[in-house]
Amino acid sequence: MSLLPVDEALQAILARVPDVTREEVRLSDAVGRVLAAPVIAGHNQPPFNASAMDGFAMRAADVSEGARLRVIGTSQAGAGYGGSVQPGEAVRIFTGAPVPPGADTVIMQEEAVREGDFVRFTVPARPGHSVRPKGNDFSTGQVLITSGTRLTPMQIAVAAAANQARLTVARRPSIALVATGDELVLPGTALGPDQILASNSFGLAAMLAPYARIVTDHGIFADDPGQLRERLGGILSAEPDFLITTGGASVGEHDLVQGVLNDLAVSLDFWRINMRPGKPLMFGTRGRTLVFGLPGNPVSAMVTALVFIKPALRAFLGHAGPLPLRLPLAAPTPANSARRHFMRAQLVHGPDGTMAADPISQIDSGHTSSLAAADLLIVQPEHDPGRPAGSIVEALRIDAF
Repeated sequence: MSLLPVDEALQAILARVPDVTREEVRLSDAVGRVLAAPVIAGHNQPPFNASAMDGFAMRAADVSEGARLRVIGTSQAGAGYGGSVQPGEAVRIFTGAPVPPGADTVIMQEEAVREGDFVRFTVPARPGHSVRPKGNDFSTGQVLITSGTRLTPMQIAVAAAANQARLTVARRPSIALVATGDELVLPGTALGPDQILASNSFGLAAMLAPYARIVTDHGIFADDPGQLRERLGGILSAEPDFLITTGGASVGEHDLVQGVLNDLAVSLDFWRINMRPGKPLMFGTRGRTLVFGLPGNPVSAMVTALVFIKPALRAFLGHAGPLPLRLPLAAPTPANSARRHFMRAQLVHGPDGTMAADPISQIDSGHTSSLAAADLLIVQPEHDPGRPAGSIVEALRIDAF
């Protein structure tokens, strides 16, 4: 069986992702969620011409050297002046308060001299100065935040200003994680002969949690076909949106996951990808559940999750995600093989402040410390001859949503 190109594998996965399901959440619960409907202004902001300063509101035409204007009242936030400003009049005004009809400018209090019921000014007036026009921030019907946006605190603030108590967002998926392998033990366990620590589910849970409603770690399953069939069958019967296994995805005698998934009526689309690290990647479906069988090697598991599962999760949420970076190389890259290489790299800053990708020479798929030190994955094309320092390459941010 030939190796499936990375782009074709990703396209096949995304074709299986269901359409976005909408739900409403309170504004206070919406940060980090992805909008499934735009936020549209239902009113003008500000809803009236508002003062940007503490000072006095008047007609600019009435201000001249030596002129005194009669102060006829006060406008403050929440209690505007009830009348209008006529020639020769001014109103004491405070920041955020309505500018009364007839006034067309505000002069701040530091440039005013109060003389009993009158005020004069030490600067000329400029029409419209220090006045925030009605609808200056946003106006009725304006789209403030588009669908597909992952909400930040600043966007939560503008939604509140638009009087939105609830927002329509994408339903987040449930994710089930399973690690397989007789050799695996949990962190905190004293290692016995031939044992290794299980790290994949912990790293994957941390990576995928920002996208998920719930991530359930079902622990370590032994390399026993009967146990695998029973326990994976139980998980699939609960219909999680994503089932992600690690280990047992290759073709050795102890790589049992593919056969068990077939027995459980999982329709497998593919199981070998033309990439490194991470060639033995399985993908299929059962009902609504998207099933990923990741390699057991820790770097391979994390890289394939970043390259394939994160885009599937973004599609599930209706979020476009970040574009790949294009950066100069801080050091040369070696020639590549026939498989696309996702090369570990650090994001570095040169003396002129520009950013560059500094390749990490370690390529072992079990070398977790080099992946922990990486900020980027350089996407090295198949049969790439290697690039000198300064060449522009494509790279994926490891920590990007």
